[in-house]
Amino acid sequence: MRAIAYVTAIVVAAAIMFFIIQSPEEATSTPEQQAASSVAPEVDVNTASLTLNVPDMHCPFACYPNVKKTLEGRDDVVSVELVPQKEEGVIDTPQVVVQYKDGFVVDNAIAQLGELGFAGSTVVE
Repeated sequence: MRAIAYVTAIVVAAAIMFFIIQSPEEATSTPEQQAASSVAPEVDVNTASLTLNVPDMHCPFACYPNVKKTLEGRDDVVSVELVPQKEEGVIDTPQVVVQYKDGFVVDNAIAQLGELGFAGSTVVE
C-alpha cells in the first residue's frame, strides 16, 4: 500500500514540476501562435544604431535594466543591448548599442539618462 502512495506522490510531483517549468505563454498558446511568436519582428527600413558610453552604469542587475527600460520607452528607439562584456555578471564596458528610428535625437536620450542618474553619457565614436 505504501508503494502505491509513493508512486502516486512521485507522479504528482513530476506533473507539478512540468507545469511550473512551462511558461504561461507556452501553456496557453496554440502551436500556430507559438510559431508566429518565434519569428523575429520586422525591422523598420529607416533604422540606424549607435553606441552610448554610460560611465555610471556599473551593474547588470539594476543599472543596465534601468538604462534599457528608459531608452526603449522612447518612441524613437527600437532596441537597446549591452555590448559584450569580458566577464558574465559584471559590467566592465559600460556601453549600450541603441537601434533607433528616424527622428531620434541623441542629446534628448542622453539628457533622459542624466535625469535617471546616469550623467556623463556620450556617443562612442
